[in-house]
Amino acid sequence: MRVVLAEDLFLLRDGLVRLLQAYGFEIAEAVADGPGLIRALVEHRPDVAVVDVRLPPSFTDEGLQAVLEARRQVPGLPVLVLSQYVEQLYARELLADGSAGVGYLLKDRVFNGDQFIEAVRRVAGGGTALDPEVVSQLVARRSREEPLGRLTPREREVLELMAEGRSNAAIAQRLFVTEKAVGKHISSIFSKLDLAPCDDDNRRVLAVLAYLNG
Repeated sequence: MRVVLAEDLFLLRDGLVRLLQAYGFEIAEAVADGPGLIRALVEHRPDVAVVDVRLPPSFTDEGLQAVLEARRQVPGLPVLVLSQYVEQLYARELLADGSAGVGYLLKDRVFNGDQFIEAVRRVAGGGTALDPEVVSQLVARRSREEPLGRLTPREREVLELMAEGRSNAAIAQRLFVTEKAVGKHISSIFSKLDLAPCDDDNRRVLAVLAYLNG
């Protein structure tokens, strides 16, 4: 699996390269700034990009802007964003096209290598990997908007945990219910969000994107 990595701090960039390689990933290129990231993504078209938000030259949201530009040229490019902050405007834009393969993790809440690698693989496979704090901030002002207003409080809980990338078993454990109950909630969510029957994995991603996009 080929990865393009963008991180301006040398030690962190080198550490991420070594970690990814240790888990069998191929580093197509590791870059340190926004313009280099756009070029690398368009040139290599990797299986997944791992991108810091704040890159040179602006050190604001250069990484997210570069990703958005690259996805315009390479639609559906899987991207896992790493940041110390939730950049709401560009994060929502990243999710707005409905493409699968999106993640947003907060650096200080990634506690071990297995957690990070599992998120990279999930995003590369077309899934989502979103930190709960990111989910909370992105949906904070959208809780009453349609079609989300159709969901019950429990269905909203289930969908939020789906957005974090949790399996049915993990959701059941978290909410102290059975997997069968979780399955029923998810079927109801699909129905209320007007997601026609198709591959369940695809519907999970579409449901999460609908939730985050309001």
